[in-house]
Formats: sequence, C-alpha cells, structure tokens
Amino acid sequence: MPIAGKFITFEGGEGAGKSTQLTRLAARLQAKGSVTISLREPGGTVFGEKMRDVLKQPSSVIQPAAEALLFAACRAQLVAEVIAPALVEGKVVLCDRFIDSTVAYQSGGRGLERALVESANRLACGVIRPDLTVLLDLDPSRGLDRASVRDQGQADRFEVLGSAFHLKVRATYHTLVKEEPGRFFVVDASRPAEVIEEEIWNEICRRFH
Repeated sequence: MPIAGKFITFEGGEGAGKSTQLTRLAARLQAKGSVTISLREPGGTVFGEKMRDVLKQPSSVIQPAAEALLFAACRAQLVAEVIAPALVEGKVVLCDRFIDSTVAYQSGGRGLERALVESANRLACGVIRPDLTVLLDLDPSRGLDRASVRDQGQADRFEVLGSAFHLKVRATYHTLVKEEPGRFFVVDASRPAEVIEEEIWNEICRRFH
C-alpha cells in the first residue's frame, strides 16, 4: 500500500551516500505506488540552485553567520515553493539535507550559537518538520575519501575543511539523535549500498505501512 504526505530527509557527512540512498528509496516507493518528489539542499528552486553554486564554490568567502542565513533563505524558499505544497498534495517528499545539516555544520562545525541557528530554521520552515530523518553515519576520513573520488578531486567549500571540523559535525549529528530518537533512523554507512538500501526500506515499511 503506498504511503502519502510524508517528509523524509537524509543526513550525514560528506561522502556518506545520501543521494544514492535517496534515489534508491524513491524508486522503491514509486514501484509501490507512491508519488514522490526528490530534492536537495541547498537547491530545489531557481533561487536555491543559484545559492548552491555560491555556497559550494571553494573561492567563495562567506562568514559563518552569513552562510547559515543563506542556507535558511534557500530552505524558506524550498519549503514555501515546493515542500509544503507537495505534502498537501499527498506526495512523499525526499530531501538530501535539511534542518539538521545547518545545526551540524554551522553550529557544530562553525561554532555558531545553536539557538540562533535553530531560530533561523524555525523561521524558514514554520510547522514543516521531517517525519523521518535517515542519518547515514560514516567516519569523516572515509567519507572525504569517497567524496574526493566522486568529485574527481574537485572538493567544494566544505570538503576542503579539516578533519577536526567534520568530527564536530558528526558529533553534533549524534547529539541530535539522542535528543530526538523517534525521528532519526541511524544507518552504518560503511557497508555496501545494497545492504543499506534494504535496511532503510525495512524501516520505511515498519513506520509507515
């Protein structure tokens, strides 16, 4: 039986396999009759895709507070323009990164005050919250190696940051899981993609069918 009107996000560090697993889940949901929409952050709108280029470009010099606000601005546009209407229409919305990325990267990694980051998230999202967040957990050094191969050595602004930054990001994700264990589903992302796909699918069926 198809599921409808659910919002599922994928989180994790660089190279954890979020886009791969999102694509695989979308295909399985569609095969079962669900109507899905696949998004990424930043992106998903004309404004968001333009800002993605700015935020990802290694040559961009952006202060942490400005960076967090740009992510929030992209998110506000995506929620209003795409996510909220899709949920009303009964679609299953899948998103590669959402509110937790900003907390993990801009608060955990950059050191911004978490309460301020979360205020920006609330302004951007209103009442919209993920029904399920899949955290693909992976050692940062392994993830960065994967990302380097994927991007053929062309690292973005976040991939070039040191291991200390990415360890803080991972630790923040773990803190978020402890705070909201009912929303998160943590997956060991070091295993083969097919094994991870099956584990995520079993959890989707457990929660929503």
